[in-house]
Amino acid sequence: MRKLLRRFLVATSEEQFLKLIENLEVLVSKILSLLMVVVIFMTIYDLSKFILQELFLLNRGDFSHKIFEAFGLFLNTLIALEILENVTGYLKKHVLQVELVIVTSLIAVARKFIILELKGNEGMEIIGLGIAILSLSISYLIIHSNVQK
Repeated sequence: MRKLLRRFLVATSEEQFLKLIENLEVLVSKILSLLMVVVIFMTIYDLSKFILQELFLLNRGDFSHKIFEAFGLFLNTLIALEILENVTGYLKKHVLQVELVIVTSLIAVARKFIILELKGNEGMEIIGLGIAILSLSISYLIIHSNVQK
């Protein structure tokens, strides 16, 4: 009984527990990477389908509206690639790279701003997006200048 109790205490020590948690984090990151690859292929499929159906077979007067939708789909793919890079970067270094997270956030907010319909939107939404872009840009500048030093 004493031997069993000792094994249990060793198995539940902080060191063993932290190792178990680290292994779990790696497993979850690998699953997320695989799922993100699926998402990337789905966004490429949506983009290809959209370009073939909408841009080549559309009415002449509707081009400017459809091109912004295509830009949004391109940026969706770019955002998915950046998220995959965040996850794989974590797998390589076991550290979350804040600079990549900020860049991904900047792309996501810029995407929202690019595809935003100005008609029917409140001024507060546009101001909020502007403040978000400014804040993320300042954050990126601070992080990037500290990384280079």
